[in-house]
Amino acid sequence: MASFTDQLAKFFGANETDTSLRELFISELKGIYYAEKQITDALPDMAEAATTDVVRDAFRQHLAETENQIRRIEQIFQQLGIEADEKTCNAIDGLVDDGEVVISDTDAGTLTRDAGLIIAGQKVEHHEIAAYGSLHSLARLLGYHEAARLIEQSLDEEKNTDKKLTEIAESFINERAKLESDTDDDTDRDGMRNQVRDTVKEGDYGQTNWPNQSGSSYSGVTGTGTEENAGATAWRSDESNRADLDWTTGGNKRTESDYNTSRRSDNDPTLGGTSGV
Repeated sequence: MASFTDQLAKFFGANETDTSLRELFISELKGIYYAEKQITDALPDMAEAATTDVVRDAFRQHLAETENQIRRIEQIFQQLGIEADEKTCNAIDGLVDDGEVVISDTDAGTLTRDAGLIIAGQKVEHHEIAAYGSLHSLARLLGYHEAARLIEQSLDEEKNTDKKLTEIAESFINERAKLESDTDDDTDRDGMRNQVRDTVKEGDYGQTNWPNQSGSSYSGVTGTGTEENAGATAWRSDESNRADLDWTTGGNKRTESDYNTSRRSDNDPTLGGTSGV
């Protein structure tokens, strides 16, 4: 399949005299010039808002690269013999706004903020990669070899920055941000469990119908029970175990009266026990 540059060459005949192609190149150059200016204004705020040094340093390094890219664009304007000028780009305005939203919607000092800033930064990088890629193809087609060389340098920097941000995210930011979120969820669950435990402690442990873990109920300790035996009876989910432990369920274990009678018959001579006078 023919490359984009080859398709353009076939369409325009690789003829620079076609002013519409030159005008397109200049229009796109003005657009990326505007975009780089907006990014230069946004990167310091993103770096300052970052939680970790590695994300902060990545934004600061790209700020220095962006400033060099602006100078390259200005060189190309000089080569074309025209004054450097900007053309508003609504797309980059929206992407820069995304970064501001991340800062306002996340807590300072969290890895969630860094994860959001990386995403916002990569959206910007992808826009720049597309813009520089198209400009590079047009410059080659028009025979602007020095312009193509300068544009290629900026294109490579954008690709490297995007790769670096991906590596940072995959290495620890996203995973730790997830752990940070899971910890918050665990704290909420612990709070619910504490609330339930406090409610049980304050309740009547002598009630006769305690819920088991499956949601049903059975007869438990009667009368005024204690926290210890009420809790043991209330949370037994195994029927056979309850039968052994609960005198009211009719299990295999002897009843209280049987136990007391047997103990007295072993030790009381009036009941036929083995001990006596």
